[in-house]
Amino acid sequence: MTMSNTWFRFRQFTVQQERCAMKVTTDACLFGAWLSRYLCKSSPGNPSAPCRALDIGTGTGLLSLMLAQQCRVMTDAIEIDRDACEQAMENVAHSPWPQQIRVVHGDIKQFPADRLYDVVISNPPFYENELRSADEKKNIAHHGHQLGLAELFAITRQQLADKGQFFFLFPFKRKTVIEKLLAEHGLFVHEMVLVRQSVRHDLFRIMLCGGLEETELKTSEMAIKDERDQYTPAFTDLLKDYYLYL
Repeated sequence: MTMSNTWFRFRQFTVQQERCAMKVTTDACLFGAWLSRYLCKSSPGNPSAPCRALDIGTGTGLLSLMLAQQCRVMTDAIEIDRDACEQAMENVAHSPWPQQIRVVHGDIKQFPADRLYDVVISNPPFYENELRSADEKKNIAHHGHQLGLAELFAITRQQLADKGQFFFLFPFKRKTVIEKLLAEHGLFVHEMVLVRQSVRHDLFRIMLCGGLEETELKTSEMAIKDERDQYTPAFTDLLKDYYLYL
């Protein structure tokens, strides 16, 4: 479910996206709200203690902006595509939190590894090794040839503080491969949410939270829409502070 307008207006900020191959999607909004709720277990206006976050492949800046709305987090948001990076910079500059988010144009594989982060977040390319587009920007946004899963996990392992947490959004169909690669890189999933587009659909996304320490895995499911094609209470509860008309 992609928001194909050239902009998407939230309650406290607007995301311009005409220069970005990867548009705002409903599942990305869900992921941003979920990770923000997870990290900031306090009501808006009473944020949690400051921490430092790394947003790998920020695109429009959506996840960094959603996190900034709820928490006093200082985020380094990395984007390899220049147009998307410049658009993310503009979105941040016009938001209420320009001092909290530093958008950086560059390849995360070349990013200095001398800084550890309390949080690493990413909505990475979904369609690795599948049919590629004639549009190179879309290939970068949707495919893993710029940053494969193994590289993403290696970078996360390198940049994550000992007590830090990672948050990833992935397609459900890659669940087995993802779990294997995470284990190979010494990353442990603490919570997994399996997501359906609606109660009538099969599982299509997984939202992961984890860290460097092994704990008991918590697994749950949720649907974005119900049998009447209305947002479910679980989705509404997460997005009510972001969406204008919930």
